[in-house]
Amino acid sequence: MIKSNTAKKDKSNKVRRLPPGTPNPVDVHVGSRVRLRRTLLGVSQEKLGDSVGLTFQQIQKYERGANRIGASRIYELSRILDVPVSFFFDDMPTEFKTHEGRFAAGLRDKEQGTYEADPLARRETLELVRAYYKIADPKVRKRLFELTKTLSKSDTDDEG
Repeated sequence: MIKSNTAKKDKSNKVRRLPPGTPNPVDVHVGSRVRLRRTLLGVSQEKLGDSVGLTFQQIQKYERGANRIGASRIYELSRILDVPVSFFFDDMPTEFKTHEGRFAAGLRDKEQGTYEADPLARRETLELVRAYYKIADPKVRKRLFELTKTLSKSDTDDEG
């Protein structure tokens, strides 16, 4: 058996675990990446569920991190959503890389500050991305991309 030097042990020499019903922060992160990619592609939970033989409720549970996604399912989702498996783990907070960090994050009270929606999940952003990728000519897409960068830079220059 492999023992981890980073896992905190309680007095009975057992590795501490999250209380039942507390989602593992890694599962929450992976689920949020599934949701991000699904919404960017404009795929409903029902349609994604149909393509992997699940109900939309099961997809909801995956996306919330309430249910853990197994390795074979992650592989299947990566093929359906057209991303590498690593996509689901990209941008994971460094605190999740140790047992202690995952344990602390899983027990931490969620901040009740002002809720600011992820700009990547906003309808306007999703529609813009979908429209952008509908442009068939890569040269036109590249020119639009450069124009957008130029326009955003001029806005920040005017403010300063």
